Amino acid sequence: PPYSALIPLLKAVVSTQSTGKAEERKSGSTMKVCIEQLTAFKDNISDWNKVVIAYEPVWAIGTGQVATPEIAQETHSNIRSWLAANVSSEIASSVRIIYGGSVNGKNCGELAKQPDIDGFLVGGASLKPEFVDIVNCNKS
Repeated sequence: PPYSALIPLLKAVVSTQSTGKAEERKSGSTMKVCIEQLTAFKDNISDWNKVVIAYEPVWAIGTGQVATPEIAQETHSNIRSWLAANVSSEIASSVRIIYGGSVNGKNCGELAKQPDIDGFLVGGASLKPEFVDIVNCNKS
């Protein structure tokens, strides 16, 4: 995978993906897809301190399109709520949930302000000079 170089640094990255289309969000199937993926691995995790969950709407990967901060926050919050109900509230509050999907120097600031977005899984922008802006966007 294109992000495999990051895996040893993060211990384990669990990626949840949905098509993220408006129809999917309105019908509630974004979380259905995420829940199916989260359920598939939750019983096999022995140390949640080594897990980072990355949420990526499929339509945003490599397209230059990004979910609005509100939509990304809603999905991250729903993932955190699912963790509280299905794993533990302690894990829900401590696990890092990062956003991937066309994060760049222009949109990272608003995304970083969301309470349930703990960081970013950066693709193509990591190869551009603006990557430093993404790395530093949470320092202001």
